[in-house]
Amino acid sequence: MTARQQPKNLWLGRWGFILAATGSAVGLGNIWKFPYMTGEYGGGAFVLVYLACILAVGIPVMMIEIGLGRRGRGSPIDAIRRVARESGRGGLWSLLGWMAMLCGFMILSFYVVVAGWSFSYLWKTVSGGLVGSEVGDMAAIFAANNADPWALGGWSTLVTLITLTIVGKGVQQGIEKSVSWMMPGMVIMLAIMIGYAMLSGGFGDGVDFLFSFEIGKLTSEGLLAAMGHAFFTLSLASGAILTYGSYLPDNASIARTTFTVAIADTLVALMAGLAIFPVIFANGMDPAAGPGLLFMSLPLAFQAMPFGSVFMAIFFVMLSMAALTSAISMIEATVAWLNESKGISRIKATCGAGIVLWLLSTLAMLSFNLGADWTIAGKHAFDWLDYLTSRFMMPLGGLGMALLAGFVLRHEIFRSELGLSNTQHALWLFMVRYVSPLGIMLVFIDSLGLMDLDMGSQWYWWLGVLVAITLIGESLSPRIKRQLAA
Repeated sequence: MTARQQPKNLWLGRWGFILAATGSAVGLGNIWKFPYMTGEYGGGAFVLVYLACILAVGIPVMMIEIGLGRRGRGSPIDAIRRVARESGRGGLWSLLGWMAMLCGFMILSFYVVVAGWSFSYLWKTVSGGLVGSEVGDMAAIFAANNADPWALGGWSTLVTLITLTIVGKGVQQGIEKSVSWMMPGMVIMLAIMIGYAMLSGGFGDGVDFLFSFEIGKLTSEGLLAAMGHAFFTLSLASGAILTYGSYLPDNASIARTTFTVAIADTLVALMAGLAIFPVIFANGMDPAAGPGLLFMSLPLAFQAMPFGSVFMAIFFVMLSMAALTSAISMIEATVAWLNESKGISRIKATCGAGIVLWLLSTLAMLSFNLGADWTIAGKHAFDWLDYLTSRFMMPLGGLGMALLAGFVLRHEIFRSELGLSNTQHALWLFMVRYVSPLGIMLVFIDSLGLMDLDMGSQWYWWLGVLVAITLIGESLSPRIKRQLAA
């Protein structure tokens, strides 16, 4: 079997991939998680470290996944197996593809529940059911929403059905066509929200909070959080980007495309911060309110402002669209595998995957109500799905991808796919061999609590680590250059 397969599906153009990949990356992570993490870890200092981690960890690994996908032209399982065999390696490397595909499916099974919150709050905003005078009232509404299995299950089922409808129509007519209007629509709504925030009276405070740099706030805890979020926000090691990469035309530049996606993803995250924090500051609320920022603090803040209900509805429409663009990417890997490897039609593959997804997501949904007492080792199904994917499968999958590309596969494969100059390729190879794996391992070790990696505000300790890596790279660079020239 050759690694260069004839593609069954292709994006209509490079921008189709960019919009789809950006939609996969943006999701609730940027609009929900990034703002509250920025609040928790000191604003501008966190943003600066996050951007550095995107460059050092996120972009190199994303280039690996897109390159593997385009070279292997298939689902994560098939693509990795084909490329590994092209390098004379065994089929066991396809286990990385299995883990990525399973990881994305497991994430989606609890993600549709969280996405259901967005749809539910949109309905509550329109119908007038989101009213309160203090954060405690909003917390009660949120708790009541989760306590009703019919309501919560109904909204998560709606998200599942919309996702399956889009994916079932195919790559071009379903995914590409939907993101071609959802992504621009999201950006337009974010721009409207920022315009509204500029009139809120707290815009200056929001800008200062996001972009002012206070070196005393640059703690190791914030650095590790930024590194982890930079990796997870780009939908890496979940099968989504690798599968989307398999539909990328041969003449598209992977390097330029990857940078475009990373820049777009980061801009949306910053725009979300500029839309949210001014409203929070204008109403004297805590920007470090955690996960409750969007579903408790922000609705209360909107109520206190002119035309707040209108802009709150716009916000939750945008949040719901962001959820959908990520959801369709996370199930596409499974559907592609069933369709291409097992010969099942796309419609049947989508329906089959959808049934399993619905059953698993229902189990996750019941963790908040009827199944509140169904725990294993103190964790509900929802918690286990999140714990296993975020703490084990994603970091281990990303580490495996980096090691596979850096040490196992023939260099000619990525030199051909990435189209970089020798110097650029040597830099990329150094990043995927040493810098990216180190970053991923630090996040992995910290998330498991195996070592105390907290050095307080001693940011210069981390600077020393980076200097050491650079010195090692300088000593290894002649060897890498010889290998590239071979």
